[in-house]
Amino acid sequence: MNTSIDLPTRLLTQLSPWRNAATWRIAFSGGLDSTVLLHLLASLAKTQTLPPLSAIHIHHGLQAVADAWPDHCRSVCKALGVPLEVVSVQVQPGASIERAARDARYGAFVAALRSNEVLLTAQHRDDQAETLLFRLLRGAGVRGLAAMPRQRPLGQGYLLRPLLDVSRAELEVYATQQGLSWIDDPSNDDHRYARNYLRQRVFPVLAEQWPQASATLARSAAHMGQAQGLLDDLARIDLAQATSPGAFDWLGLRSLALAPLRALSPARQRNALSHWLTPMTLLPDSDHWSGWDSLRDAADDARPIWRLAGGELHRAAGRVWWLSDHWLCPVPGAVDWADPAVALCLPGNGRVALNGMPPAGPLCVRYRQGGEVMALPGRGHRDLKRLLNEKGVPAFVRGRLPLLYQGEQLLAVANLSGLDAPGDGSWQLTWTPGSQDLGLS
Repeated sequence: MNTSIDLPTRLLTQLSPWRNAATWRIAFSGGLDSTVLLHLLASLAKTQTLPPLSAIHIHHGLQAVADAWPDHCRSVCKALGVPLEVVSVQVQPGASIERAARDARYGAFVAALRSNEVLLTAQHRDDQAETLLFRLLRGAGVRGLAAMPRQRPLGQGYLLRPLLDVSRAELEVYATQQGLSWIDDPSNDDHRYARNYLRQRVFPVLAEQWPQASATLARSAAHMGQAQGLLDDLARIDLAQATSPGAFDWLGLRSLALAPLRALSPARQRNALSHWLTPMTLLPDSDHWSGWDSLRDAADDARPIWRLAGGELHRAAGRVWWLSDHWLCPVPGAVDWADPAVALCLPGNGRVALNGMPPAGPLCVRYRQGGEVMALPGRGHRDLKRLLNEKGVPAFVRGRLPLLYQGEQLLAVANLSGLDAPGDGSWQLTWTPGSQDLGLS
């Protein structure tokens, strides 16, 4: 095989659906894989009409030797005529330095990508095989065993991996033929990192008995990807039954009707919920899924909560609700409303407005503390807690509902029919909770 001719053709075929993108950005570490990808694209740009190319190098600052890498990357990009952006990131300490570095790196990628831009990364077939084996050893399900997808949304753009059908050996041959130079990361020789151990100690032994091990494992990952696609299709069908409108849709929170979920088998429940939760949180491991069983099966008068990464799943008003940590943060205290003719911004809680002729006198917005009483036409004074129970207001909303006060008199409760306006209907209190962070997407 003449790799130097074959690789550009195969790469261009993989990228053909994306030639109308605004920009192709190459994630350029300076290592062998990304150096070959950058060189291939820069060479193709001389003979093909491609989107503008640029590169981005993430400097993690984890080892002293890495301080020289940005200059190497600048030199390579300058020689190829490709603009380079160097971004320094702060890697948060944690149990897994690999995962923390990846999180920091992808956070920088998300921040850099603009609409209709594409980020190209250089993972190859051997990386895919290592990912599959690594996840298999961790007990991953179908989603995990699908390993790395060829493409997925990332920030405002897309992430593409156009070399997943190319072996590491082919990249080495191309680099040698083209006389390329690249960085050898010394941390790649540290066997304390699981992937390094698999790459240097396990795969050579596998290849002695099964020379095509990497290719066949990567093919299995592709099969798992197809299976996951079918599971996603089934999840969308099941979720369609659970996304019926609810009485509190105006909250702007994501929720599902519980009854259609309960009608599914446990396996289909987990599949549908996994699909729904994926953009918002890290999916729980097998043992932690007992939290869903507890939430689903709790008594009707209970207030079950399932804590997940970055938020919680609550059950209320016949639905399950995703509440991000942003929503769960307590709101500040009372806010004076100097000019009721103008909407009032509530710190961390959207805004309220008075539609119509506002009541005279000083007004302020407060939040529920307990023991509030409200006077209603024809009903006399009623305990606010009982009124909220009558309306079926979810418990997690009650502490955020804006309450309009004149002095010590409770005049209105935002957005609740019969409580949001006086008897004569001369004005109405409306609350727009505002755009809420949906989670860890």
